[in-house]
Amino acid sequence: MARRCELTGKDVMTGNNVSHANNKSRRRFLPNLCNVSLISDALGETYKLRISAHALRSVEHRGGLDAFLLKAAESDLSPKARILRTEIKRRLAASAAAAA
Repeated sequence: MARRCELTGKDVMTGNNVSHANNKSRRRFLPNLCNVSLISDALGETYKLRISAHALRSVEHRGGLDAFLLKAAESDLSPKARILRTEIKRRLAASAAAAA
């Protein structure tokens, strides 16, 4: 399982540990990933995703999973999130057509 956020694409970064004597050794900066269940309002279901804490705050800020996915860049999303996004778009289009 990759250490990568399913919504924002945030993944492992590399850098250096720098000692007081200015010795450098390689290290990894891991994203703060959390297993969460998010509710889709359009689909009426909960989905389990592995996302970063920053992405969880962004989802809350944008008004839920549906709003976040519709506004997110396609390249950042995982395959699971892309499928979820297309389902939400399809459901919203069907409800808009039924209302009109």
